[in-house]
Amino acid sequence: MRVYFDNAATTALDPEVIKEMYKVMEGQFGNPSSIHAHGREVRTLLERSRKTVANLLHTSPAEIFFTSGGTEADNTAIRCGIIDHKLTHAITTKLEHHAVIHTLQSMEKSGVIKLSYVDVDCKGNVDYDHLETLLKDNERSFVSLMHANNELGTITDIERVGDLCEAYNAIYHSDTVQTVGHYKHDLSKLKVHFMVCAAHKLHGPKGVGFLHVNHKVKINPMIYGGAQERNMRGGTENVYGIAGLAKALELAYAEMDAHQAYIQDLKSYMMAKLQQEIAGVAFNGETDPAKSLYTVLNTSFPEMDMADMLLFNLDIAGISASGGSACSSGSDIGSHVLTAIGASADRPSVRFSFSKYNTKDEVDYTVAKLKELCMVSA
Repeated sequence: MRVYFDNAATTALDPEVIKEMYKVMEGQFGNPSSIHAHGREVRTLLERSRKTVANLLHTSPAEIFFTSGGTEADNTAIRCGIIDHKLTHAITTKLEHHAVIHTLQSMEKSGVIKLSYVDVDCKGNVDYDHLETLLKDNERSFVSLMHANNELGTITDIERVGDLCEAYNAIYHSDTVQTVGHYKHDLSKLKVHFMVCAAHKLHGPKGVGFLHVNHKVKINPMIYGGAQERNMRGGTENVYGIAGLAKALELAYAEMDAHQAYIQDLKSYMMAKLQQEIAGVAFNGETDPAKSLYTVLNTSFPEMDMADMLLFNLDIAGISASGGSACSSGSDIGSHVLTAIGASADRPSVRFSFSKYNTKDEVDYTVAKLKELCMVSA
């Protein structure tokens, strides 16, 4: 059996998305910047896709800018948001995706900003009182806090963060890569200035995403070279990918409640099976369904010989997952997230992440293999 439990890294293309993209690839090849009929046809498709995305998120199409994915969108929001608004202080956590934390650390190293880190607890929850203190002490900060952690699954209350940022005149960016298409976002109410999407996290194509820029903030492009995306992002648009993104998001919203119930049940089933079959197993991050991303389960296993071979042995058994351990020294290339929450470097961890295509039979097979590996290594 081959099992794919790494959906937080990327997801399989939905067949309906493939059909939509193929239709565009086969018959609509014009450059959307061209003024002739072939170009106008593709421009119409592009703007129709933008409108689909905007309508689902309850915002204006003028606030949606297509990018190459989440990393570009995060970099644009952070770099342009800070530089164009002449901000000198930023707030984040040590749990953020590298697209965020490395960008902010680079700006701190070059002297553009001073960077502060919000405290988090052992489950990855943000200390909102500490966040408020940092906002009070640093007027007009740039705040970057993700909606749901990609390794732990712990969810941050972005409504609460948005209220705090509004109260202290801060600019708020949220990396929402793991939650767009999995939760509903109403941007007519959410007090966020920037949020992002990567299509391949919701059964869409790789190499395409979007940045939402609230009309209350103005930024200059990060990529120059043309008037595309209303002068906000130079370069010919990835029209096939954009069509696929819009279709994937449309499908995600149409089926969201059913998929959430199905996948949450699958996650709960795996948690119970792991606890039943493997002594000493534990879970990193929040396990309360109201506070945890239903697609992610970060599992901590007892100390074992050859712990660094656990993922390799799972791969040999046909099981794709990801993870690792906390860093035990400054030279280790371990999980910065697990290190930040104080996880033991002696316990190997595996992130299992689920999609609508996974089954309980796959869970049973995976838990059986894990039990074998733990017994051999004990």
